[in-house]
Amino acid sequence: MLLEAVYHRPKLNWSYAYDYETIHLRLRAKKGDLLQVYAFAGDKYMWDQSKELLPMRKLISDELFDYWECAVKPTYRRLKYGFLLKGVDTEMWMTENEFTPERPENPDRLFEYPFLNPDDVFTVPDWVKDAVFYQIFPERFANGNPDNDPEDVLPWGGKPERHNFFGGDLQGVIDHLDHLSELGVNAIYFTPVFEATTNHKYDTTDYMKIDPHFGDVDTMKKLVKACHERGIRVVLDAVFNHSGQAFAPFLDVLEKGEKSRYKDWFHIHQFPLDPTKGLPTYDTFSFEPIMPKLNTGNPETKQYLLKVAEFWIKEVGIDGWRLDVANEVDHQFWREFRKVVKKANPEAYILGEIWHESSPWLQGDQFDAVMNYPFTNAVLDFVIGQKMDAQGFANIIGQQISRYPQQASEVAFNLLDSHDTPRLLTLCDDNKDKMKLAALFQFTYMGTPCIYYGDEVGLDGGADPDCRKCMEWRPEHQDQDLFGFYRKLIALRKELAPLRNGTIKFLEAEKAGSKLAYERKLGGESVIVLLNNYDAAQTFEIDTLDKSWLDRINGTSYTTADGKLMVRLPAYGYAILTPER
Repeated sequence: MLLEAVYHRPKLNWSYAYDYETIHLRLRAKKGDLLQVYAFAGDKYMWDQSKELLPMRKLISDELFDYWECAVKPTYRRLKYGFLLKGVDTEMWMTENEFTPERPENPDRLFEYPFLNPDDVFTVPDWVKDAVFYQIFPERFANGNPDNDPEDVLPWGGKPERHNFFGGDLQGVIDHLDHLSELGVNAIYFTPVFEATTNHKYDTTDYMKIDPHFGDVDTMKKLVKACHERGIRVVLDAVFNHSGQAFAPFLDVLEKGEKSRYKDWFHIHQFPLDPTKGLPTYDTFSFEPIMPKLNTGNPETKQYLLKVAEFWIKEVGIDGWRLDVANEVDHQFWREFRKVVKKANPEAYILGEIWHESSPWLQGDQFDAVMNYPFTNAVLDFVIGQKMDAQGFANIIGQQISRYPQQASEVAFNLLDSHDTPRLLTLCDDNKDKMKLAALFQFTYMGTPCIYYGDEVGLDGGADPDCRKCMEWRPEHQDQDLFGFYRKLIALRKELAPLRNGTIKFLEAEKAGSKLAYERKLGGESVIVLLNNYDAAQTFEIDTLDKSWLDRINGTSYTTADGKLMVRLPAYGYAILTPER
């Protein structure tokens, strides 16, 4: 037993409140080292009467470690606990300070969850667990009102460039809500819609005003109302890390310099505000001079932005915020932001744009979730780039699950492409079989999947700006087979609860292998998903007690023999199986 690999600490993702009465405990150990793990737990004020051994299950594994977990519902909301570790021929007890072969005599030196206070529980909006998102880049989705077109608007469908316009607007979205309803999505994430000078709108000029090329506040209210009538939630992009160069307070600083009352709204190194040796004399997003970084530590700046966050939820009825460049804004601002937003709407979704491990933001005091780019990278590396085998992929997914409290994983924003990346079809070198395989994992994994507009009809495109093409609305130029595939995936995800809320267990993920099999389970319901990530047919052999299984993709039935389920899949084939009972 390699004790050096065993790890636990109170709080964070290791000991946390899952809901108002349940505490999750986790422990890490060397992969394959422990046969059984128990939590030794009870109430500190009545230890002898309450102590018990609670079996832990192996939650997930990665390349180096197994992660064990159990759920505890302490009667009095307090918990003292240690762990009993059982190996092949060794048994050890783990306390807060040591490993010992003898059971601790009393709870004094065990770990402690002092009290399950309701205000400390990390709660996330339940609707997100059932959501399927659709990302819209408004300038390129549909032109519904030519009267608000930019002066230099180009004909729809032209080549996207950094600075050109095609006239997409909010009315265009309203006009095509039937498309989204037919597809089955029930949530939209919009990139910025507020007044700005660029086509992407990440250089905000006025946070209280819809960009005139998109419409106005009334248009947005009309859009939100129309979406809500269809059961579609609306999430807007909050660009609070930086403003645009034409933002009124920044213009005032440009004009008045050190005498401007807004100089502390920004991070200014020296006056005048001119680039020095090619770099701005003030902090910006990246080194982009038209995007000055906002000082969210300044009370006036903070209050302005918090009023913006509150207004669009209370007055317009949006269902949440996606937070741009979220990791470059101070944590205290996001803590106050959460309080304001959740007071306005406790079910609002707070989604941070962070491209890496994000546990500091996912402790219940800041975000509900982050854009799950580690997930994105893993799927692309396995299915498309084939840079890792099935075992490596399962390990990366296991590592990602182990990082966060369960409720954060349940509402993680799982994307495969976006306005910031090449499109999925292009990443697949136009191989739609690979594209479907990647999407299949996305829609059968925990968290909320997101489709980038146009992926469902075969829109392609390289890196920005090519990934921001105009949506294709001509039926003869849309891939109806791909649309039907996404529609089927969405319908199955809605129908099969384990795909949304179930546990995940990898059944096959071999080293140097390209076959991936996993089970999603919720209560007595089970779904088995098979993926053949290879350019030739392969046969899966799965141990199961159920005698008959149905592929919910194509209707094929399979009968087990001697407890084995045999399924042959073609090149880049897949199956979503449920028991026939």
